[in-house]
Amino acid sequence: MDRKSLALDRRRLGLVLGINQTLSWGTSFFLPAVITVPAARDLGSSTFAVLGAFSVALLISGFCAPHVGRWIDRHGGKGSIVTSILVLALGQTILAMSPSLTIWYVGWAVLGVGMAMGLYDAAFATAGTLLGREAGPVISGITVLAGFASAVFWSFGSSLIGIAGWRGLLLLYAGIMLCVNLPMVLALLPRLDKQPEATKQALTDRTPVSRLVIICLAGFFTLRWFITSAIAAHVLELLQGLGLNPAAAVVVASLIGIGQVAGRVFESMFGKHFDLLLRARLAALLFPAGAAILLLGGPAAATAFALLYGMSNGIMTINRGTLPLALFGPNGYATVLGWLAVPVLMAQAVAPAVVAPIVGGLPALSVLLIGGGLGLVASLLLLPLRLPRQD
Repeated sequence: MDRKSLALDRRRLGLVLGINQTLSWGTSFFLPAVITVPAARDLGSSTFAVLGAFSVALLISGFCAPHVGRWIDRHGGKGSIVTSILVLALGQTILAMSPSLTIWYVGWAVLGVGMAMGLYDAAFATAGTLLGREAGPVISGITVLAGFASAVFWSFGSSLIGIAGWRGLLLLYAGIMLCVNLPMVLALLPRLDKQPEATKQALTDRTPVSRLVIICLAGFFTLRWFITSAIAAHVLELLQGLGLNPAAAVVVASLIGIGQVAGRVFESMFGKHFDLLLRARLAALLFPAGAAILLLGGPAAATAFALLYGMSNGIMTINRGTLPLALFGPNGYATVLGWLAVPVLMAQAVAPAVVAPIVGGLPALSVLLIGGGLGLVASLLLLPLRLPRQD
């Protein structure tokens, strides 16, 4: 295969997985923001109990992640992603038909399995098993496209839920998964046996896995995703606690998403010119720097915080795929991603509930400064990491 054909195949892979991730994230992980309130009302339950099912889904996803990673290492990612689409559609259908809170939890349990099989870690692992160490640009491209998932599906879902109801919206999402996502992946996503010969050779090499490196990497991602999940659950309350009115808080909160996409675009376009670990460390520091700016007070400081925090999160998402690949190599990469996902998903599941009393008991500025301090601690965990020599 010539260089031009290989480049076209990589762009196609990034485009297919990027669209797949946009659809899969938008119709699973970002569902609660749209359907929780009307679902709780129809099911005769509290929003807390309804949201509890989402936490259960994340815990189940964490339990499944290492098993999914091992399967992808052996067989490639296409089968896992295809199956995830079917499982997600099944979970959405169960939710749509839920007559009670019990079945609602069953539906989210199914979605948890589907998310483990088909969200970022599976997509990154698929790119890694197909392209080896050359997967970095594709991983960046995937996250750039999928960075729009929340904005697109929050807007799309909010617009349609008044017409179709939350049950109709879920059935529509299941239809999108089966009629758009599934045919695209089946037709366009390569199988593992379609790897370039150079990649097949590279996959026979493996960098020894250092326990210290694994602990530092897992600690970094776990701390950062704990903070991200906690802030996401309480962001409007925190921004209003900084003195913003409700409308201004919504506008500033939306800048976090813009910052995420901007960070991913910057990483995708210019990252290749800088050392991977250097840019990961600098990106990690953007969040504590943004928190420190809040000490200046006022809307401008809140705006700067939202953009810097968003950029840090956006680049961190790319690092979740590129750092393990660079540190450990492509052989066993999916399995490493699976094990790293366990503490991350558990942290995401428990963070909103753990942080709720702190948000209720401390000033918003203090909460965000504590978060920035934890972000600084997380960034220090990247310092012992060293990239292996490439002979």
